[in-house]
Formats: sequence, structure tokens, C-alpha cells
Amino acid sequence: MSCIKIAEEPKLKHRNHLDPFRLLLTSLAGWMNQRHLQTIDYLREENRVLREQLGDRRLRLTNEQRRRLAAQAKGLGRSVLAEVATIVTPETLLAWHRRLIAQKYDGSASRRPGRPRTRGEVEALIVRMAEENRDWGYRRIQGALSNLGHEIARSTIAEILQRHGIEPAPERNRKTSWKEFLTRHWELIVAADFFTVEVWTRRGLQRFVVLFFLELSKRRVEIAGIASEANGLWMSQIGRNASDAESGILLGKRYLIHDRDPLFTAEFLGLLAVSGVQSVKLPPRSPNLNAPLNGLCAASRSPVWHG
Repeated sequence: MSCIKIAEEPKLKHRNHLDPFRLLLTSLAGWMNQRHLQTIDYLREENRVLREQLGDRRLRLTNEQRRRLAAQAKGLGRSVLAEVATIVTPETLLAWHRRLIAQKYDGSASRRPGRPRTRGEVEALIVRMAEENRDWGYRRIQGALSNLGHEIARSTIAEILQRHGIEPAPERNRKTSWKEFLTRHWELIVAADFFTVEVWTRRGLQRFVVLFFLELSKRRVEIAGIASEANGLWMSQIGRNASDAESGILLGKRYLIHDRDPLFTAEFLGLLAVSGVQSVKLPPRSPNLNAPLNGLCAASRSPVWHG
């Protein structure tokens, strides 16, 4: 028993020994934190004094000042702003930030007047005629519309059907409709799409590209990758991950629905084809054929802060 006690004694001494360097770092961190708290308290008090001097007069801010406040406010979040913001309310600060994002993509200055769009009820009628009468061509649909009092050009009918992903009459009569395709292969389909998110970084507002997959039968969403600069190498790596034989989201699937974005490269689609997944490209300008993904993209465009 005495031998055991003697062997354990150095371990106890080593365990109780405090590293002087670690003690110095802990003390320095505590001192710096205290200094930060004192600085924040002073700035708050200084802000109160300035507000008292201002009285009931309204504070006039420039657009640049609003931009600077909005950028900082987004990083703090609503709960912290409720405690520290005194010039304007947190809702106003976050509204300025949303307006700042909207201004980046405002293309109203470059818009030009064009031909009036076909009324929604007429467009719905054209689509219904084509779906219920698969052997009707553009001329036949045009004649049926004329009998109902709607004078629509043949090219307009063609454009509407193309936008909704409906093939011309000969191909439409021979091919399976989109609804029939989805119904037959629902369990084997995965859809893919991109959306962008604006992130406040140290270099300012930066756009990131996000690729995600949606398993239609389970409505399961999986983020495949996030990049500030998407390219073919990035897509190839995602293709290898998605078609992984053990944990890939495309495991056991046969079809990948996607639009005609050039980021869906030939190498990416080739990797999927090797694993037995067939690429199904959507027709141009046919958002209704990928409606679940479009809804997810619209709900994901909220800017975030990355420190």
C-alpha cells in the first residue's frame, strides 16, 4: 500500500500545478472583456446625453449613414438591437437593410414598355385545350379560341405552350405528359436547383451560390454545396458526393430534374449517369414544372451576417 501512495504523489502535484502562461492569458482576457464593457457603457451614456441635447427634434440621416447603420444592425440581430438602438427602432434598421438588398437588384431603370401580356384566364384556357386535346395543333387551338371570341395569334399560342412545358401537337401526342411522368416515377425523382444568398462579410456584401436537392416523394431537402464562386470543379465534387454508394441523396433514384443552368456541366451529369441517374432537363422558361424548388428559392433569399 505504501508503494501505491508514493507512485500517486507526483501525479497529484502535477495535476494541481497551474500553467503561468495560461493564467496570464485568462487574466488578460478578463481585463479586455471588462474594458469592452466599460467602453460600451460609456458609449451608451454618451448617446443618452446627445439624445437629451437633441430633444424632440427629428434626426436627419443621409443615405450613406442609413447604409452604415443597416450593415451593422443586421449583424447584431433584432433582440440585441432592442436593447441598444436608440436613434431608430430595430424594425426600421432591418427595413433599411432589406431596402439596401433590393436596390442592388433593382432593374426598373432599364425596363422598356412592351406588348400587353395575354390575360390569365385566356392563357389558362389555352393550356387546358392543349392538355385535354393532345392532337390539337396551334391552328386548331386558335380556331377554338376564335369561336369563343378570343383573337390570339398562332405565335402567342406557341409561346404560351412552350412556357408551360407543353410540346407541339405531334410530339405531345406521342410523348408522356409531365403530370403522367411525375405520377409514374414519383419515388425515383430528385429535383435540383440553385439559389443565392447575400452575406455581409468583412469585404462588404457578398453573394454565395447554394445548390440543393429535393427528394419529391418525401419532401426532404439537402444542401449539396455552398460557394462564393461556383464552377465545374465544384459541381463535379458535388456529383461524386450525391451519387455516393452509401450516403448519397441520389442513391436508389433514377431521375434528376433540373433547369438549363450551365453549371449543370457535362462532367457532372456524366457522373450521375454512371450511377444510373438520368438527367431530365426542363424546357426553357418553364418555372411551373419545378414549382416546389422555386418556392424554396423564394423563401431562402434573406441576407445573413458572416463575421
